[in-house]
Amino acid sequence: MNNYIIEAIEVKKSFYKTKEIKIEVLKGITLNIEEGKITLIVGASGAGKSTLLHILSGLDLPDSGEVKIKGTDILKMNDDNLSSFRNKNIGFVFQFHHLLPEFDALENVAIPIMINGATLKEAQNRAEELLELVGLKDRIHHKPSELSGGEQQRVAIARALANKPSIIFADEPTGNLDSKNSDAIHNLFIELNRNLGVTFLIVTHNPQLISLGDYVYEIKDGMISSVKIIS
Repeated sequence: MNNYIIEAIEVKKSFYKTKEIKIEVLKGITLNIEEGKITLIVGASGAGKSTLLHILSGLDLPDSGEVKIKGTDILKMNDDNLSSFRNKNIGFVFQFHHLLPEFDALENVAIPIMINGATLKEAQNRAEELLELVGLKDRIHHKPSELSGGEQQRVAIARALANKPSIIFADEPTGNLDSKNSDAIHNLFIELNRNLGVTFLIVTHNPQLISLGDYVYEIKDGMISSVKIIS
């Protein structure tokens, strides 16, 4: 039995630039993501990295192909079932943190926990534990505008962990940070992977992230051009 948390087969995706001009972004991507590992997807700007990430996580649909997460074919789910599946199994971290500005750090992390059925007290306790885990114990009642860029991204990571996901999808998670904060986020991902066993799938063009991954897939011209196993 394999140990793949994601299996993708012949995933294709195109966009129409105009009515006449069709752009093939993904031309038949096949890959497997191993559970409990950190996998990176790299490539030039416009190579289709983010498009692939969105399809693998169920945020977008391919034109054709198969995508399975934990053995479940997510492309056969209706919208409600897919949303529920994502909420229980997947966490997201984006380049821009997308925190709710009117709520403090604790509330931003607690909200998805409450949406998943927890009581207010349970959600607050879980949120406080996660914010301490990402190094923000003393900043839990600060709103996003009162936090640095690196701190905001840590809140976003805590939020991604809110419902104990099996996998976290990260799209250019350090793309908006300076080198010091980028290094801190890289190290945090490694700690969370080792200590919690969370699988990470990270899209990046940051060369410093390459050494972070167990596996690195490079996309070129809509295809997987190379795979590296980092020892």
